[in-house]
Amino acid sequence: MAAASLKFICLVGLLLVVNIATFATVNGAGECGKSSPVDEALKLAPCAAAAQDEKASVSASCCAQVKRIGQNPICLCAVLLSDTAKASGVNPQVAMSIPKRCNFANRPVGYKCGPYTLP
Repeated sequence: MAAASLKFICLVGLLLVVNIATFATVNGAGECGKSSPVDEALKLAPCAAAAQDEKASVSASCCAQVKRIGQNPICLCAVLLSDTAKASGVNPQVAMSIPKRCNFANRPVGYKCGPYTLP
């Protein structure tokens, strides 16, 4: 009887730890804080053309979104290298040039994003 109670308590404890870990992952801070890179990538829709063609003009709304996300270079990298960005036809090397093309003075020059470097 005592062994069955001990097993039950251990099982409940294990489930509690798993639930806490899952809750922390879902509601915790990832690369982009509480927002996912996918959600942030969707906010970069105004940058679609500029992220595919280095000669395309970069709109003011694109620059505003990149400036907001770019305050956290880890998030910006996660967004630009996300499956959502890839599926949208984003060329990561071209996308990495957007902060420079927006003329941001305080951009993370030389920051490594996977195999790419922010110019």
